[in-house]
Amino acid sequence: MTKTLISIIGPTAIGKTSLSVLIAKHFNTEIISADSRQFYKEMNIGTAVPSEDELNSAPHHFIQHKSIKEKYSVGDFEKDAIETINRIHKSNPVVVMVGGSGLYIDAATKGLDDFPNVDASIRENLNQQLKNKGLESLQNQLKELDGRSYDNITIDNPHRVIRALEICIGTGKPFSSFLTNKGKVREFKTIIIGLDAERELIYNRINQRVDIMIDNGLINEAKGLYQYRDLNALNTVGYKELFEFFDGNISLDIAISEIKKNTRRFAKRQLTWFRKNKEINWFDYTTNTNEIIDFLENEIKKTS
Repeated sequence: MTKTLISIIGPTAIGKTSLSVLIAKHFNTEIISADSRQFYKEMNIGTAVPSEDELNSAPHHFIQHKSIKEKYSVGDFEKDAIETINRIHKSNPVVVMVGGSGLYIDAATKGLDDFPNVDASIRENLNQQLKNKGLESLQNQLKELDGRSYDNITIDNPHRVIRALEICIGTGKPFSSFLTNKGKVREFKTIIIGLDAERELIYNRINQRVDIMIDNGLINEAKGLYQYRDLNALNTVGYKELFEFFDGNISLDIAISEIKKNTRRFAKRQLTWFRKNKEINWFDYTTNTNEIIDFLENEIKKTS
């Protein structure tokens, strides 16, 4: 049988985790997580890591395997993920990957693009600008220099915005112009399954999930991480809004409302990213799992 990676993608709160477990059990294989928020062991409730039952149903990789104090780049993930996929393929021709972080999924399936080196002083100046003028000034600058990147990257993450800007400024060319997507040679075939739903339904599921996270103790989890708020790993939806509440800048009700709003915006950006990929096989989130498995079996047979 041809070595195959089944990649399950879709917006947050759509049901990717439960589907990945059922597919992994069917093929008696292991799961690679490509959700960059779930890499960190200190972040549990706010990142919607799989439940204990789900983790016990199939072997998982890259779930809470790093500390927020450790640097872990998308390049590091690409290297580690490929090594893990190749190792699993030695005993099983099928591996399942699941996650909503488009850049990390692309890193594993296609490889990262090569970016030119730029003067380190550019990043220093941008960091100073962030400190003095705030993230919005950087966002506006990126929108002017590279509208495509502005529309597609995680725009509320200063690290990503600064990375795009330093390439724009250092090369005089848009950051997006270096995203060639030529792809690296992989030793496996990738089949991509996308879960989707009506926009309003996705947003309702997100709102419900946030309420559940609050009930499950997200506020206390964020309190325990407050002292590390300046770390890049914690510059993420669900935590940064509560940090603003702890600082007395907003009320708890507004913080929760902001978490919901920013998560909905994140889901919208996820779908924008995924819609560009014509290789995705889309299914409604209510589709019977057996129908998806039959589709996968047929696709795998085509190249066997």
